[in-house]
Amino acid sequence: MTKYVIQGGKPLYGEINISGAKNAAVAIIPAALLVDGVCRIENIPQISDVTSILNILQDLGADVRTVNRTTVDVDCSHIRNAKVPEELARKIRASYYLIGALLGRFGSAEVPPPGGCDFGGRPIDQHIKGFVAMGADVDVHGGYIHAKAKTGRMIGTQVYLDMVSVGATMNIILAATLADGMTVIENAAKEPHIVDLANFLNSMGADIMGAGTDVIKVRGVERLTGGSYSIIPDQIEAGTYMTAVAAAGGEVLIRNVIPKHLECITAKLLEMGVEVEERDDAVLVRRHGPLSRTNVKTLPYPGFPTDMQPQIAAVLCLAQGTSVLTEGVWDNRYRYVDEFRRMGAQIQVDGKVAVIEGASHLSGAKLQACDLRAGAAMVIAALAGQGTSEVSCVHHIERGYEDIVRKLSNVGADIRVVVAPGEDRQAKIG
Repeated sequence: MTKYVIQGGKPLYGEINISGAKNAAVAIIPAALLVDGVCRIENIPQISDVTSILNILQDLGADVRTVNRTTVDVDCSHIRNAKVPEELARKIRASYYLIGALLGRFGSAEVPPPGGCDFGGRPIDQHIKGFVAMGADVDVHGGYIHAKAKTGRMIGTQVYLDMVSVGATMNIILAATLADGMTVIENAAKEPHIVDLANFLNSMGADIMGAGTDVIKVRGVERLTGGSYSIIPDQIEAGTYMTAVAAAGGEVLIRNVIPKHLECITAKLLEMGVEVEERDDAVLVRRHGPLSRTNVKTLPYPGFPTDMQPQIAAVLCLAQGTSVLTEGVWDNRYRYVDEFRRMGAQIQVDGKVAVIEGASHLSGAKLQACDLRAGAAMVIAALAGQGTSEVSCVHHIERGYEDIVRKLSNVGADIRVVVAPGEDRQAKIG
């Protein structure tokens, strides 16, 4: 078992470079299935979710060649298999993008239900609704999702999403890119990684309009050809380090970001008394004084991201006064609360609402990451806490954060990796 051992109470000073966006990479890499030729994908984050997706493509028969640490060439021209291996797909949530990509490429797909973090029921009913509207039969048996276009090719149509869903929006885009005719997605999600996926596909010859708005139009084309594309910086990684500075104090320049993507996070930190200075491709985050209370509600973009909810909770635990945190996207995303309470946090949860009474300090404790973003939040709380903390089950964190220990160490954090023979408590893995 690997764990992080953190000596808290040290403010952070220096610079951190942000990696490519996880949520974009795990959709853009499967999108290479639609391309007849070599895709050079740059600014890929070095995280386990990306490794898993690349391994799946290789298992399907793709030629994947590493150019350098952040660049790969992917050639899916010779793939003839539309069945994804179960043991690989169950490691990540984003394996469901393979359904849309394979349907678009072959008119059929066999993909196991997705794995990844478990925080409440996250059905893919909106994905399936889109596939069915486009002429596919979809059912589940034998531990696989089986999808097949009735005419052998997906058919353009109008799809209205009953709820704003990032995953469904991206999956329907993938299925529609090579479809026969125009697909119109209404009530589409607007997240930056949706725009990035559309830009990637358009750079390869797709015809996608409206990404970043609530109506996306995809005119199916006959084929996509190869090319090069660089993934956007990771909004959530940047936000995580912004909140780490807010919690621990100090001054850090966070480089390789798109400041506009961070405005929803910046706004809340400013309310709390944190200084944030926007630059062309960086933000300077500074906090020396006390933190003020605030209220936060997670919403689809451009609202406050649900993937930043646990991290902002860690900061609110140290703010003066009572803060209210409302989860507006997922159920059951407060499983980390008991871990925070081990550190002395005062949090009461009722359904999707958490009431947080700011504590004068948090104390070091043994913590267990229960999912990706909660794990990152525990690291933040440990950095700000007094004494030594241990964070176990760090494989969750490494699904979405490249080299987090080195990046934090470089700005003065006392954090190290320890490999232990066992663990005290059983992990609940999603």
